[in-house]
Formats: sequence, structure tokens, C-alpha cells
Amino acid sequence: MSYRRRMETVTLDDVDRGLVHALQLDGRAPMRTLGQVLGVSENTVARRYQRLRTAGVLRVTGAVNGGEVGYTSWTLRLRTTPDAGAAVADALADRPDVSWVHLLSGGTEISCTVHAPGSAGRDDLLLRKLPRANRVTAVSAHELLHTFALPDGWGGLHCLSPGQIKRLRPPPPEGAGVPPEPADRPLLDALAHDGRASYTTLAKVTGWADSTVRRRMEVLRRHGTLTYHLDLSPAGLGFHSETRLWLTVSPAHLAEAGAALASHPETSFAVATTGGTNLTAMVNCRDARDFYRYLTDRVAGIRGVQTLESAPVIRTVKRLRRPAARP
Repeated sequence: MSYRRRMETVTLDDVDRGLVHALQLDGRAPMRTLGQVLGVSENTVARRYQRLRTAGVLRVTGAVNGGEVGYTSWTLRLRTTPDAGAAVADALADRPDVSWVHLLSGGTEISCTVHAPGSAGRDDLLLRKLPRANRVTAVSAHELLHTFALPDGWGGLHCLSPGQIKRLRPPPPEGAGVPPEPADRPLLDALAHDGRASYTTLAKVTGWADSTVRRRMEVLRRHGTLTYHLDLSPAGLGFHSETRLWLTVSPAHLAEAGAALASHPETSFAVATTGGTNLTAMVNCRDARDFYRYLTDRVAGIRGVQTLESAPVIRTVKRLRRPAARP
């Protein structure tokens, strides 16, 4: 079954916006800490978080840092026959190694990201399964080379002061990554479902003591293996024009162009890639007119851009990766 959730459009006040920004910085920050930083009570923060989560606007997830365990990531662009787009998107969304599945344009184009632990998983999808799908008419695969912006760091709602940010930002990872062990799988699956699950809940899932769960999570996070992400719905926050961009940029200006895109508050994703186009991005605007202004005012001023393709998101089938199995 594909990744869908009930989602409402909500209006954010200053506390909500501060909470969203705070959870982008540290998705696992205690409610007490969040309340202290935002200047409200712990109960107020808890109620606001539950409201936004229940509305389908946000959730916090835990994930293994693919770079620390040798994963490679690819973005795929597929074209299908007119009757097949939704079914192919749903099939891709059911794969645990696929995230950010978007149905684009008139429903005949799909974009998604594949996280491959090795060449075998990548080749199985790209060389065997997709080419055999007779309703897939074209596939292009682009390895992600350098990240400029990721969705969980989207700056469209940033509002905290430098002092507040400093109080919330976790310390950088130390030392080499610690590879997850087979015994960690129930813990990681539970965190993928809910990155803010309590230690008591996680203890029941793993069969460990609360203190053991806490120590293991601290070790994995301290070494950069376990990361927390804020999964946001732009449409639920009033950004109804979500568009995928593919740009061809001269190599001399690629780093500059990627950094420029990442600096725009509209940009939630910007990555340099292999392929005929070498920079891809996702931008979030209030409506089509806002997107037009964005293209003509901001993107038009980026040096080195030679070509640009855009495709509106018709439906987001899946955002972050699901756990392999629900706890």
C-alpha cells in the first residue's frame, strides 16, 4: 500500500513556526527544552506538536545516515503511459529503498530517490525491474554527487534567533560512524515510524531496558549513524505550488548555482547530479503566480544556467522512507 496520510491545511502562529524550526534543528529535543527555548510551557509545546502531527503536516523520523554505512543515492526520472503513472508510483513507494516519490506534470512522469546499500540493489531496480515494466516508457538515473539543500532543512519557515538556534543545534558527530548491528533493526524501524517515540515504547519494541535503549541511541547519534529528520508537508502549510526543477549548469558555475538555489527560502532540495542535467531542485511557492515570480526574479539571476526544465507535483505519493515493518 502506498504512502498516504490524511493531511489538513493549518495556519501557523509564531509558536508553531518556532516549533517547526526547532524540530528541524533537533527532532529529538525534549519538550521541556523546546518550551524553554520558545518561551512557552512544556504542555503548550506538546499540544502544538500533537496538533501538527495529527493534521499530517509534520512528523519526526529517525534514519540511518546512508553516507556513514556506504549507501549511494540516485534520483530517478521516469515516464509512463497515460494509464500507468499512479500505479508505477505506488509500486515504487512500496519499496523500502525508495523515498520522495512524486507524480508530476499530467501524471505521466515520476521522480523519486533510491538509496542503494550496494550495486546489487541498484542494478536490480535500474537494470532489471524497471526496464521490464512495459508501461514505463523512459528512465533516467542520476547519482547524487553533492547536496546543497535537503527537505528537512527547508528554510521557508525559519524564524528562530541565532541564540535560540545555538541552544538547540546538536553537536557535530564525533569519530567514525558506528555501523548498525542486526539487533538494532527493531529500534531503527520504530524510530523510522516515529522519531520521537518514548524510551519506554522503544524498550517494549526492542526487549531492552530503557537505559539500554537510551545509551544505544546516544552512541549511534554521537557517531553520526542515527539522524533525525523533520518530514514536512508544504501543501499543509499553504505552499500549494511544489515544482521539480532540472537545470543544466556550466561546470565552472555549478557550485555557485547550487549554493544560490539552496539560499532561496523557496528551495527545499538542491543536489548536483550526474547526467544530461547536472542540478536538480524542489521549490515550494504559494501558487502559480508566486512560482512565476520565483523563476523570473531569482532563478533568472543565477549565473551559468544553460537550460531549465520544470514539472509541477501533482501528488506526493511518499516522502521519507518507511520502516521495513511497523513496530
